[in-house]
Amino acid sequence: MSNFLDVASLSCSYGSAPVLSQLTFSLQAGEIACLLGPSGCGKSTLLRAIAGFENLETGSITLKGQTLSNVTRTLAPEKRRIGMVFQDYALFPHLSIEQNIAYGLPKKKETAERIRQLLALIGLDELGTRYPHELSGGQQQRVALARALAPEPELILLDEPFSNLDADLRTRLSLDIRRILKKLNISAILVTHDQAEAFAMSDHIGVIRDGKIEQWGTPFELYHEPSSKFIAQFIGKGSFIAGTSLSAESFATELGTLSGNRSYPYKLNSKVDILLRPDDIVFDSSSRFKARVDHKLFAGTETYYQLVLGSGAEIQAAFPSHQDFNIGDTVPFGIDTEHLITYLSEGVSE
Repeated sequence: MSNFLDVASLSCSYGSAPVLSQLTFSLQAGEIACLLGPSGCGKSTLLRAIAGFENLETGSITLKGQTLSNVTRTLAPEKRRIGMVFQDYALFPHLSIEQNIAYGLPKKKETAERIRQLLALIGLDELGTRYPHELSGGQQQRVALARALAPEPELILLDEPFSNLDADLRTRLSLDIRRILKKLNISAILVTHDQAEAFAMSDHIGVIRDGKIEQWGTPFELYHEPSSKFIAQFIGKGSFIAGTSLSAESFATELGTLSGNRSYPYKLNSKVDILLRPDDIVFDSSSRFKARVDHKLFAGTETYYQLVLGSGAEIQAAFPSHQDFNIGDTVPFGIDTEHLITYLSEGVSE
């Protein structure tokens, strides 16, 4: 099966400063992907290149077999059949919601019906005659999506679309927009630095670091199978403890010998860092391992604890919230090593 979108060996620079370097990924029809990374990593530049607003130094961008960009030619943005949803909504304040959605559409009899369909799709079918300032931020973002969908694009690009909204609304709106896109079988690429947004909306996530995709995978894969220590630190919560390899799958640590089925065949006595997610730490009243509660964060069904080991190393734990400990308490715990992941310590080579 051929890919719907192919971005191959793409490089872009601003002046003499490289922004993207030999970046490659692909998208299937109907798939929603996310470009996730810290500020300045190049994710918005990549989105602009796909939209046709940035020239390429190397590589190519192909949509449904048609070359949109390469080093010798760039198809104009308006000819790409790509819709874009912006961070600031970019609605026209002097136009009604219906007129905003219709902007850029040909004046045909079918246009009015198309607008009605889109208003119903975004749940605003009774608000078409209102103006942007009369809507909430979440409603305005729905209108921006409807306007992008109106010309029936092949692909939708969303550039930090929820960053102006509060956390709860971001989560609800991201799920709603995912539902809308899936109902229409529209492919989309979301750019964000918010992991909750990425997890809620995306089928696949590409984590960008220094202009390259460090890992491309499902949200589950990125959380449970991080390909590098950077990914492990960037995605989700977690902490590391030091270890020394005793065999291919067992390690000596200050918490005794840890073993699992997710490690690598290091040489004997290799120095490693072992990733522990909060859900790997379990309360165990009979355990000989104990740690002091340094911080706590109540989160409803669970409480997150920052625990300090005897060595001074810190680990994070998520216990059911009915297990309530105070700062300064000593807590006995065990480790679920079923998903043990290790990385060679920095500065050490095999």
